[in-house]
Amino acid sequence: MEEPSERSPLLGSGNYDIARSPGSGARSVFRGRRLACAAVLLTELLERAAFYGVTSNLVLFLNGPPYNWEGTQASEALLLFMGVTYLVSPFGGWLADALLGKFPTILASMVLYLLGMLAFPAMAIPTTMQWLCGAVPLSPVENCSSPLNATGSPCHLEGTTRYCAVASFIGLIFVGIGVGSVKANITPFGADQVKDRGPEATRRFFNWFYWSINLGAILSLGGIAYIQQNVSFIIGYIIPAVCIGVSFVVFLCSQSFFITKPPDGSAFTDMFKILAYLCCSRKRPREHASNGDAQGILQQPPRKQNLFETAKASRGGPFREDKVEDVKALVKIIPVFLALIPYWTVYFQMQTTYVLQSLHLRIPQFSNSTSNAHTFPAAWLTMFDAVLILFLIPLKDKVVDPILKRNGLLPSSLKRIAVGMFFVMCSAFAAGILESNRLNAVKVKTIKQKIGTGVYNAADMSIWWQVPQYILIGFSEIFASIAGLEFAYSAAPKSMQSAIMGLFFFFSGIGSFVGSGLLALVSIKQIGWMSNHVDFGNINGCHLNYYFFLLAAIQGATLLLFLIVSVKYDHQRSRTNGAAAGGRT
Repeated sequence: MEEPSERSPLLGSGNYDIARSPGSGARSVFRGRRLACAAVLLTELLERAAFYGVTSNLVLFLNGPPYNWEGTQASEALLLFMGVTYLVSPFGGWLADALLGKFPTILASMVLYLLGMLAFPAMAIPTTMQWLCGAVPLSPVENCSSPLNATGSPCHLEGTTRYCAVASFIGLIFVGIGVGSVKANITPFGADQVKDRGPEATRRFFNWFYWSINLGAILSLGGIAYIQQNVSFIIGYIIPAVCIGVSFVVFLCSQSFFITKPPDGSAFTDMFKILAYLCCSRKRPREHASNGDAQGILQQPPRKQNLFETAKASRGGPFREDKVEDVKALVKIIPVFLALIPYWTVYFQMQTTYVLQSLHLRIPQFSNSTSNAHTFPAAWLTMFDAVLILFLIPLKDKVVDPILKRNGLLPSSLKRIAVGMFFVMCSAFAAGILESNRLNAVKVKTIKQKIGTGVYNAADMSIWWQVPQYILIGFSEIFASIAGLEFAYSAAPKSMQSAIMGLFFFFSGIGSFVGSGLLALVSIKQIGWMSNHVDFGNINGCHLNYYFFLLAAIQGATLLLFLIVSVKYDHQRSRTNGAAAGGRT
C-alpha cells in the first residue's frame, strides 16, 4: 500500500474507488474507461513518433546539402527546439486551466504542431524548398571547422550563412510550442479519465502512458530515423507529419468517450497575486505596526511558517482559504522539481554527447556495397533505453508492483525518484569509463567511417560498448521519470493539474540548458576539455570523459540533497494530513 502521506486530496477524495469495492479485481479499475484511455494512449504514441521523427536526425539534415549548416549551428537549432518544447509547457498548462480547458487546448496545440511539421517535408522537396527558402547558394558555405580550412588561410566567418534559416526556425518554433502545450495537458487529461477510480488506477495509467511514449519512440527511431539517414529525408519527414495528423483525428473523434471539464482557474495566476501581496506586506511591516487601528496580528511581523496564513481572508487577507492552500502546495513541490534538474541534465546526454561518442566508435554497416551502403543509425542506440522500458513497465505493473503492494513494500514516488537518480548517475559514470578507454584505443588505431555526409575518425572499438549506459538510463526512467509524473499529478490541487505538469517539463528544459551551459563552459580555452575543432565534432583530442565524470559527481551530490528534501516534504505532508485527520475527528 502507498503511504497516506503520498496521497493528494485529489486522489484521496474520490467518492467511489472501484479498485477497493467488494468483488472487484485489479482489472476492473479501467472498466468503462478503456476506450477513453486507449484514445489518449494512441494519441500520445503517434505524437511521440512525430516528435522523435524531428529530433533524431535534425543535425544530420541541416548539416548536409543543400543547407550545409555548421555542426554548431545545427546543434543550436536543436537546443532551441528542445528549449522551446519544455519551457513553453507552463504556459500551455495555464492556458488550459485558466481559459480554454484541457481538451480544446490539446486540439489547438496539435493544429500548431501540424503546421510546423509540414515545414520539414516542404524543406526536403526541392521545388517547395526553393519557394520557401529562395535559390540555393551557388558557392558552398564556408565551414570553419572542416579539415579543408585547417590551413594558414583566414576563415571569413561573415560569409557563413544559414540557408533556409527563417523557414527552419519558424517550423521548429511552431512544433516546439505545440509539443510543449500538448505535454503539459495530455498527461493530466488522461489521468482525469480514471481519477475517480482511485490512486491504483492513476498509477497504472501512468505506467501505460509511459509505455506508449516509448513505443512511439521505438517506431520512430527504428523506422523513421533509418529512412532519413539511408533513404530519403522527404519520406522521412512526410511520415511524422502524417503521424501528428492522424493523432489529431483520433483525439478529435474520441471526444464522446472523454471526461472533459471546463477551466476552473489556474494556480499560477493566484500564486503571483498571493506572492506579490506577501512581498508587499513584508516590505511594510513597520507601517502596519504604526497604524493605530491595526489589528493585533499586524502589529508584529508574521513568523515564516505563518506567512501564507496572513493572506487568508480569515486572517485579514484578501484571498480565499483554498486558493492560499493551493499556492502553498505548489511552493512545496518546487524544491523536488529543482532537485530533478541534474537528473534531466544527464538524461539529455543520451541525445547529444552519447551520440557524439557513438560517432567515434566503430559503427557496423548493413551492406558492403560502396555505392549504396546503409549504415547503422546512431539514433538506434536510444532504442535500447526505449525497448527496455517497453518490456519492463508491463512486468513492473503486472508482477512486481502487486507483489510489493501486497507485502506493504511499494515505495513512495519520492523514493522511486531517488532510485532513478542513482541509476542515471551510474549511466554517466559508465559513459566516462568508456570514453577513457576509447581515448586510449584511438591512440593505437584510428578508422575512418562515413556517416551520412560526414567522415569521422573513430576508435577501433565496437559501438555496442555503449549499451550499458543506455540500459542504465532506461532503468532510471522507469523509476525517476514515471514517479516524477505521478508525483506531479498526485501532489497537484484540482485547479493546477496542467500547470504543475507544465512545471515538471519546464524544469526538464532547464536541465537541458544546464547541460548545454556546462558543455560550453568546459569548452573554453582555460579548461579545454572540449576545445578541439579539427573536424566535424571530432572529440579524439578532447576529454569528454571528464565531462561525464563531472555530471556523475553533480548527480551524486544532488541525490544526497534530494534525500534530505524528500524526507522534509514527507514530514510536511504527514503533519498536514495528521492535522486534517484530527480536525475531522
